[in-house]
Amino acid sequence: MTTKLLHDAVILALGGKDQIFDRGYLLIEDDLIVEIGDAAQTPQGTYDERIDCAERLIMPGLVNAHTHTPMTLFRGLAEGVSLFTLDGWYNSIRTLELVMSPEMVPAAVEIACAEMIRTGTTCFADQYFYMNQVVPKVRQSGMRSVLAYGVVELNDPEARARELAQLSAFLEGMQGEGSSRLKGWVGPHAFFVDNSIEMMLSERIVAQKYGTGLHIHLSTTGEEDVFCQSQFGTTAVQQMDKLGMFDQPLLAAHSITIPQEDWPLLAQRPFSAVTCAGASMRAGAEAAPVAGMRAAGINVAVGTDNVCNNNDYDLFIEMRTLARLASYRERQPGVLSAREVLEMATANGAKALGLQDEIGDLTAGKKADMIILDRSGIGWSPFPTNDPFTALVYSINGAHVTDTMVDGTWLMRNRQLQTLDYRAATQQQAKDASELIRRRNLSSPSFG
Repeated sequence: MTTKLLHDAVILALGGKDQIFDRGYLLIEDDLIVEIGDAAQTPQGTYDERIDCAERLIMPGLVNAHTHTPMTLFRGLAEGVSLFTLDGWYNSIRTLELVMSPEMVPAAVEIACAEMIRTGTTCFADQYFYMNQVVPKVRQSGMRSVLAYGVVELNDPEARARELAQLSAFLEGMQGEGSSRLKGWVGPHAFFVDNSIEMMLSERIVAQKYGTGLHIHLSTTGEEDVFCQSQFGTTAVQQMDKLGMFDQPLLAAHSITIPQEDWPLLAQRPFSAVTCAGASMRAGAEAAPVAGMRAAGINVAVGTDNVCNNNDYDLFIEMRTLARLASYRERQPGVLSAREVLEMATANGAKALGLQDEIGDLTAGKKADMIILDRSGIGWSPFPTNDPFTALVYSINGAHVTDTMVDGTWLMRNRQLQTLDYRAATQQQAKDASELIRRRNLSSPSFG
């Protein structure tokens, strides 16, 4: 058994009791939190690590509920383009994906994981293909992740058969995955848009067979609703419900234009919306009705989306963007409290991924997934009048994170990555990007 005692820190435990310790301790045994409390009751004894956390803040690790890690390879290659439309996505990103190859993926994933670890994310939901290249790097990183095999079918029967076979093979492999940190899901890119109804029904059956959820894009521009109204006389959500697509947990990235009339239905289903405020703003899209969906009882989590839409993985910046955009949309200051925004990036993300019994807050018996931030830098003062929730959402950023831990293991210690080689990955990716551009220039398919 390995033990770690972290003491004399400001601790935001969050969770049901919503505890804050101005000076507290946290005891870890192997991968679990076993005690948390006030520093005056710090247990005495001998520990493998005893860490003085004065001028530090300890909190649950952040959960990035929607991203595409291999797409760091495309960063900077879709500027000025909305990836929220089929035309914009196909004629920028899809043309690159058609000429990329598996050996370009590992460095991209390593960079994504390193940037998340460096800025305080301990768990993420990914959706992409080339999962046989993605999984080893995520396993090496030590992060917790729900990895969805991304399906793009475009109503092509040959593509449908191929994708279903690869999806099933991926999920079979993930069931034999030795690490409890990694889970496999089904990842249709977008219902009705590039996944036909035939494919949707097949994906639902696969998800039920393997006991997984579905990770999709939904309602970025309303394309699904236009299609479903013309074909079935219903909204997309109503048609999805008729097809049984909510029988399994469903993670819906963006969820910007879901009709308000459908919110009560979604609140009764295992459905989570993932708002990606930074990506929405860069795409020139509408602001998601986050306050309204939350008030209706829908679980809303936070994601960065890919770094072509967003360009960085810092969830602290994403929280700030979300909080400001929500107030701007509703014309109401503080429409989301800082505490609510932090909950969306921790506990709500854990719930969206079915991990609420393991992570999302610092409670005895839960996994030791946490981050430590330096409170001696700018943005915190004056303390305590600048309360920690407000500081975390509005004042500081991921550069304040000094340490990142998952399952009781340090992924970053004193700002030094422990599991990944970021410099080597960036050097490899520079070569990969050059080759990618060369191939794109030789072959430039278009859509529409």
